[in-house]
Amino acid sequence: MKPVHILLVEDNAGDILLTTEALEESRIINKVSTVKNGKDAIDFVLRQNDFLDVETPDIILLDINLPLKNGHEVLQIIKSNEHTKQIPVIMLTTSSSDEDVSKSYKQHANCYITKPVEVMDFLKAIATIEDFWLNIVRLPSKENI
Repeated sequence: MKPVHILLVEDNAGDILLTTEALEESRIINKVSTVKNGKDAIDFVLRQNDFLDVETPDIILLDINLPLKNGHEVLQIIKSNEHTKQIPVIMLTTSSSDEDVSKSYKQHANCYITKPVEVMDFLKAIATIEDFWLNIVRLPSKENI
């Protein structure tokens, strides 16, 4: 299996550490890039400003509560762009509000996961995301993105 490039959009240092460690423990070889605010997420995905030479991610893990632009704004831009709308976006956030869930799906999020509070549950959730999205699901080829 070819390596999968995951873009983690998260501003919480603890969640970044937990997520990247959980992904590194996997049997699948992943490349994980991290940005800490919504503006950088948009620039990364659109390959502009400081991110001209980055590799297009295969999948995006996106928090909602971000500085500069929130996750809903980032999602709306990604899913409305002809070149990036096929990239699967997983909303991974502390918010369990029905409004955030509904808004995310209306903006074409591929799934919505509320981050578990307990560390072991969080690690299990990341492992489940990875198993489903990287072992079971077939992602679009980058040539089609």
